[in-house]
Amino acid sequence: MPRNVEIKARIHDLAQLYTRVQSVADGGPMEIQQDDTFFECHNGRLKLRTFSESQGELIFYKRDDSPDPKESQYVITPISTPYELRELLVLALGECGRVRKKRTLFLAGKTRIHLDEVEGLGHFMELEVVLSGGETVAQGIETAHRVMRQLGVSDQDLVDRAYVDLLKATR
Repeated sequence: MPRNVEIKARIHDLAQLYTRVQSVADGGPMEIQQDDTFFECHNGRLKLRTFSESQGELIFYKRDDSPDPKESQYVITPISTPYELRELLVLALGECGRVRKKRTLFLAGKTRIHLDEVEGLGHFMELEVVLSGGETVAQGIETAHRVMRQLGVSDQDLVDRAYVDLLKATR
């Protein structure tokens, strides 16, 4: 199963962080509109990410809720009929949340840097350090800490849960 090491942080000064991200990135920016629907799943999380009426991804992942850099294991399957699949999965499993966001994606080596504007929550940054087959979680955590330092992200800004959980807590 593919793996990465992730963190999520609140953004207080988007313009300043954007400039810092540009200085460390070797790819991007790429603007992406995402509509994530979460389904009842007892063995991790299952979400359908919709980009358009003909493009989406069904994503299963397992990740601890922790503010610290943490391992995430995931499987992603491309989908060409996301609206129809959403309807089917809602009927079969039940919807447990929905997150709409505008994502700006940058690449810095093997690290994906996301600047997210999440509807109902505000601005956040996510790091995903993609691990190759032989890399350890400890190596990914070391990379995440290095990138956090480069971007000026403090431990106090780290968030311990998924956007869908943050949205539920606001209701």
